[in-house]
Amino acid sequence: MRKFFAIVFLLIMQACSNDAKKHITQSARLQQMQESSPPIIIDVRSEYEYQAGHIPAALHIPFWNTFSTDQLQSYSTTQPFVLYCEHGPRAGIAKWGLSMQGFENIRYLQGHMSAWRKAGLPISPATDK
Repeated sequence: MRKFFAIVFLLIMQACSNDAKKHITQSARLQQMQESSPPIIIDVRSEYEYQAGHIPAALHIPFWNTFSTDQLQSYSTTQPFVLYCEHGPRAGIAKWGLSMQGFENIRYLQGHMSAWRKAGLPISPATDK
C-alpha cells in the first residue's frame, strides 16, 4: 500500500511541477487552438467545475474515469493529449490512468485551469447535456 501512495504522490508532484517537457504553456495552447489538428485537451475536474467554465474544445473526463473510459477509443494511443485540472493533483492521477490504457503522449497545461483563468484566457460556458 505504501508503494501505491508513493506512486500517486510522485504523479501529483509531476503534475504540479513546471517541467517544460511535461507541460505546455497557456500561450502555446492558444496557438494550438488555431491549428488544424491541435492536441486533444482533457478537463479532468468534476462535472460541476466543468459546467462552471472550461477551456474551449476540452473533453470532459473526470480523473477517476481515466482508468476505464471509452471516450478515447477513437483516438490513437500516440496522439498528443493535454490534461488539466484546477491546480494539478487530479491531472497527475489522470495521466496515470491514461498511461495504464496505453496512451503515451500526455502533457499537462502549465498552471492548469487556475492559471488559465487568472490570465483572462477564453473560457467556454456551461453546455447543456
